[in-house]
Amino acid sequence: MKVLSLFGGPRKRGNTAAVLGWVEEELRNTGHSVERVDVADLSIGGCTGCWACAKVSDAPGCVIEDDAQPIFERMMAADAILFASPLYMWGFAGQIKPLLDRCVCLVKDYGGPNYNSLIGEKRSGLIVSCMGPIENNADLVRGIYKRFADYEQLAPVGNLIVPNCTEPDQLPGAVKEQAKAFAQKLGA
Repeated sequence: MKVLSLFGGPRKRGNTAAVLGWVEEELRNTGHSVERVDVADLSIGGCTGCWACAKVSDAPGCVIEDDAQPIFERMMAADAILFASPLYMWGFAGQIKPLLDRCVCLVKDYGGPNYNSLIGEKRSGLIVSCMGPIENNADLVRGIYKRFADYEQLAPVGNLIVPNCTEPDQLPGAVKEQAKAFAQKLGA
């Protein structure tokens, strides 16, 4: 299986990057190919709401010429997509949020008889790390991701939320095992 991981955190050696690395390592160890995109390194503008993408049925159709275009192509070519972000203000980090917003161009004829997504039915997963607890903190990002996945017609296999951590050396040992189990679920 070809897995695309979209890392949306600003710290390449932070908690989210560490957990994502463990998931990616396990996926590779079980025979899957993994490509990581560090979204923070790219120039991705926000959606302008022009709806030019709605006029194109078989391609993204986004008219904004920036680094999102090749990511859309990679998303369509992948068998599974893994989204990874630290929790910022109860949601996705600002580095990945514009890309998620721009994924509107991958959905065609929403609510109409030909409603489909150019990434529909691909397996997907979510990894989030946060300083605080899950309840009344990271629980909202789960709901946001579920709605995103439903809209994009993805096939989510679950999420891995890692609470109460600020630095990778503070990650409990059990998290690495949870990451491996999550990878096996994604790659099944």
